[in-house]
Amino acid sequence: MRTRHNYILYTIYYILIISFTCTTTGCGYTTGSLLPPHIKNIYIGNFANKISITGEVSSQQRYKTYRPRLEIDITEAIRDKFIFDGHLRITREENADIVMTGELVDFRREAIQYGYDDSIEKYSIAIIVDMRVKDLKAGKLMWSENGFSGSDDYYTTGSEAKTEDQAVTAAIDDLARRVVERTIEVW
Repeated sequence: MRTRHNYILYTIYYILIISFTCTTTGCGYTTGSLLPPHIKNIYIGNFANKISITGEVSSQQRYKTYRPRLEIDITEAIRDKFIFDGHLRITREENADIVMTGELVDFRREAIQYGYDDSIEKYSIAIIVDMRVKDLKAGKLMWSENGFSGSDDYYTTGSEAKTEDQAVTAAIDDLARRVVERTIEVW
């Protein structure tokens, strides 16, 4: 009986030691920023819409799709994500440590799944922007990328169906999340 009691005590002791060690040392994940310490504020300029709605795309699709206010929705979503993230404070351009500018260059809606009767069951939405983030204090470009995108797929029927507007909102949210991550992590 005594050895069983000792076994239980040793098991509890080891569990407590392991729990304490894991709790105090962590797993290496951090929610902190990798930004230089002098960067505290960001100015996010209004995105410009550079989609040419009369530009020919292909023989099947004559004109690109235009969504009114898409560039405004992108700007607002990115600002909201930075506010939610909390690592950088949104400010006026004259008070900013870094300045973000961008342009909406493409909006794509493509069929990716067809039903047995050749009806479209699933679409993919992609929102593509060109981005630049400049460190004003250091006087250098932090990062720049053309073709930066956010996307979402949506079904037109069934239990997972959603509207195109819901998918566009999700794609904008994906884009905004990726922009904030890219800026905070400074690839």
